[in-house]
Order: sequence, then C-alpha cells, then structure tokens
Amino acid sequence: MRVLMLCKRQYTGRDLLDDRYGRLHELPAGLAALGHEVLVVAASYRRRGAVDRFVDGVHWLGVDVLPWPGALFAAWRDAARSFRPDVIVASSDALHLVAGERFARHLALPVVLDLYDDYESFSLTRLPGLRASLRDACMRADALVAVSRTLAALLVGRGGAVGRITVIGNGVPGHFVPSLSREQARAALGLPGQVPLVGTAGALSIGRGIGDLFSAFERLQSSRPEVRLVLAGPRDRDVGAAIPPATLDLGHLPHPEVGLVFRALDVGVVCNRDDAFARACHPMKLVEMAACGLPLVAADIGEVSSLLADRSDARYVAGDAEMLALRIAALLDSPAPVDSGLAEPWTSLAGRYAAVLDVAVGAHH
Repeated sequence: MRVLMLCKRQYTGRDLLDDRYGRLHELPAGLAALGHEVLVVAASYRRRGAVDRFVDGVHWLGVDVLPWPGALFAAWRDAARSFRPDVIVASSDALHLVAGERFARHLALPVVLDLYDDYESFSLTRLPGLRASLRDACMRADALVAVSRTLAALLVGRGGAVGRITVIGNGVPGHFVPSLSREQARAALGLPGQVPLVGTAGALSIGRGIGDLFSAFERLQSSRPEVRLVLAGPRDRDVGAAIPPATLDLGHLPHPEVGLVFRALDVGVVCNRDDAFARACHPMKLVEMAACGLPLVAADIGEVSSLLADRSDARYVAGDAEMLALRIAALLDSPAPVDSGLAEPWTSLAGRYAAVLDVAVGAHH
C-alpha cells in the first residue's frame, strides 16, 4: 500500500523532520517497517527551507508555506503525480484536514483524517467558516482516527459516523525506556542521588496547568524540605518567571533523554487545565511515565479519568494544588507505579493504523 501523509512540520513544541518525534514520525515509520511505501509532505508555517530525505524507510519532504502558500499545494500535486498513492492521510490541524480531504476527493482517492487533538479547540478554527468546513470534511472522509475515546465521542456528537471512527492513541518508541537504574539515570543527568525528586518533562506551559506543580511543590517543601523539583522541556515565557527557587532545570532535552528523566524521578506529574483541549487529548507523558515504571499523579481530565479509573491515588483535580501535594507525598511514602500496560509500543499502533487504511482503500473501491 502506498500512503501519502499530509501534515505540518512543527507540532507539540518540536520539529517533525529535525527531531524525528512523536506520532507524525512514529506512525509513518511503523507503516514503512510493515512493508508499506510512505511519503510524508510536512508543511512549515515558519521559514525552515526545503527538505527531501529518506529516513526510517520513509520519504520525507519539507515545504515552507511562506512566502508563497501555493508551494505547498504544488508539492502535494507533484507528490500525488509521482508517488501515485493508494490512500491519503491528513493530520495536524483543521487546514490540513479540510484541504487534504478536498485534495483526495479531487483525485478520487480514499482519505483518512487523523485527529491527535480536538482541532476545533485550536485558535486556527476562529477563521470564518473553517470550523464548519472541518466538520464537513470529517463527515465525508472514508475514515477518522481519533487519539482518544473522549475525542471519538465528541466527533460522534458532531455528526461523525461511529463505524468510521477508530481510536488509536499515542505510543512509546522501542528505545524510549532506558536500561539504567534510578541512580545511573541521575548520574547521567547530573542530578543528586540521595534526595527525593519530583517533576515532569515535556512542553511546560502556564496554559497547560504547570502552575499546579509549582504550587504543590512549594506546599511540599514546608513539610519536606529535602524534596527537589526537576523540570525538562520547552516552555513559554511566563513559565520562566514562575519556576520555584532551587528547581533543578534540565532545559530542553532531546526526546530520547526524556526517558532518562522519568527513570531518575521518584514521582512524575502530568498537569493540565480542564478545558476542551485537555478533555480530548491523549496523555502522552502519562504513558511514557508508565512505560518507565514511574509512580505518577495526573490531572483527572478526559482520557486520564478512563486510563486511571482504578487509581484514584494517581489522579488529582486540575487546579487543586493542595490535593496534588497530598498525592505526591503519599507516593513518596509508598511508591506505586501505574500499570505499564497503559504504554503501547508505536509498532503495535502502526499495525492497527495499517488496518484502518486497508479498510478505507477496500471500501473506496
């Protein structure tokens, strides 16, 4: 099967082509490993320069949208003409889904729309008519892939047919979990070896509720002054001013090193705010922490409520720093990792994705 994927290049704080990170890298690479031919056209909304390379069995093309947006659509047409895909996958945001569905329809090809977030919650959908066009595209597509059960339910409520929606969450790369002890991971990162470490890694944003962790840590320090806070990842400007004193800040680490952080911690924290975005997303950091055997506490929103339904001790009410501090303290006293089975390998998810594409191709013919 020849798969043409249309997506954006910068997402979740990283660069798809430079960092080889996340869903938009792992699923195409997984499909290629299964024997499918995959071409990805990644659009950059920033000027990054053209890219044309083969990595992990996938042909990757990078196209700058600026200064001439027509360059992207020309790249799509050229790719379709030379690659002759059997199916088109569109992902990343409302513009890609709407334009990708129309492009596939123009070529009389089956199209699968991949929603790794609720794109209606993105500011982009404030553009006049885009929200309605997105819903129309979702209703016309041959299949939809939703990143969470919560998002799938939203899509059904907006008119999506239940039988055309498949839930495929986010996974963990095979090399992500380090074969090191906690002490070895701490030494590799330059972290202290004999003190309790609490923290998180990933995109740090006040808008994603990181303030809960900062406030909870300050509460913890009043009774447990030996506890240290560890942070790693890209952050917005407001975060820098809010980071508590004496925090062990590792900066923006390459994604493969995030597993080291999770191995080094005593308790991991997954913050979020109770909003449309959080209710629909899949908690990638939660499953990565689970894969590393890290005891964790996560904001009790959306998919987290389902994944941790039997672990009330691992959930806290978003915005309640006092509850979060109590949950962290309890896990420091009695460590209890969540089920590592919550973390599926990307290779397994790619197999399920291939099945969705195969059905879409078969049904279209």
